[in-house]
Amino acid sequence: MSEEGRAVGNKRRTPATRLAGLAGLVGLVSLTVSGCSAGDVLRFGWPDGVTPQSDRMRDFWSWSVVASLAVGVLVWVLILWPVVAHRKRGDTLPKQFQYNHFLEFVYTGIPSIIVVVLFYFTITTQNYVLAEDAPEDVDVNVNVLAFQWNWQFEYESYKDTSGATVAPRTPEGPLVTTVGSTTEIPLLVLPTQSQIHYTLRARDVIHSFFVPEFNFKRDVFPYPEKNNQDDTFQNSIDREGSFVGRCAELCGTYHSGMNFEVRALNPDRFDRYMVLRRSANENTGQPYTAAEALARLGEEDSSCGDLCSPTATTTSPFNSDRTTRTSSK
Repeated sequence: MSEEGRAVGNKRRTPATRLAGLAGLVGLVSLTVSGCSAGDVLRFGWPDGVTPQSDRMRDFWSWSVVASLAVGVLVWVLILWPVVAHRKRGDTLPKQFQYNHFLEFVYTGIPSIIVVVLFYFTITTQNYVLAEDAPEDVDVNVNVLAFQWNWQFEYESYKDTSGATVAPRTPEGPLVTTVGSTTEIPLLVLPTQSQIHYTLRARDVIHSFFVPEFNFKRDVFPYPEKNNQDDTFQNSIDREGSFVGRCAELCGTYHSGMNFEVRALNPDRFDRYMVLRRSANENTGQPYTAAEALARLGEEDSSCGDLCSPTATTTSPFNSDRTTRTSSK
């Protein structure tokens, strides 16, 4: 190489140039994460959940990313170190490492250990998420029926604040049920800090029960027992709030609008809600609907706020006019 070429090469590798490149990289990373809190960064993109099961999955995800980053750093060090430390410095043949049994054992053993460890934590996390308590330890049993293009929620039983198991029937006899329509989003009202058992079934085609804050999705089949499908799961909700639920399986024309809302109330509010649902509305003479019960609860408890809104706050009904081009939220 000519002296001029060496001069150009040395100029490109000055400390100032390297420092400027490092500063640019730091600035780019800072700009990328500037809109994220510390919790967002540590979750590595995993959404914030509201159940113990979602927390367990988040922990598994976060530590998997940490392990991946550690392996990545190790690999890059092992690549760059020979490149820098063992550059050719003459015609002497460098030390050769082929047929090195120790290195071969290391290269094979470390990946095998990583796979075994990840497999173990995958299985333990999956078992935790899918675990179901004994029937006597369940606080609420709810039957979920999916149909084109809405949802029905039937309360089979629940434990009131005294611990007694109640089969919540209306004055007319049927179990307390909420059914959605094209004009009203169905509200699945549930208690916090309680073990909830869901039984899923579809009336027509395959649907999918998905609540993003649960970090969990389960397909809903017609005749699940004949299709060898798991049709139940359990969880508990950590805090009060309103959480949108969706059908996550393409199921026809209005699939995108087949939404519902989970309304999580503290146990006292939920107990009062169920008492109202089991009673007759003095204004109509009919059993309280979900909207009427929540509105009444809001009148009795001024601190309830949007939790007692009679209509969904996270989504809106879909328009069944096939000529419209406006979708639901």
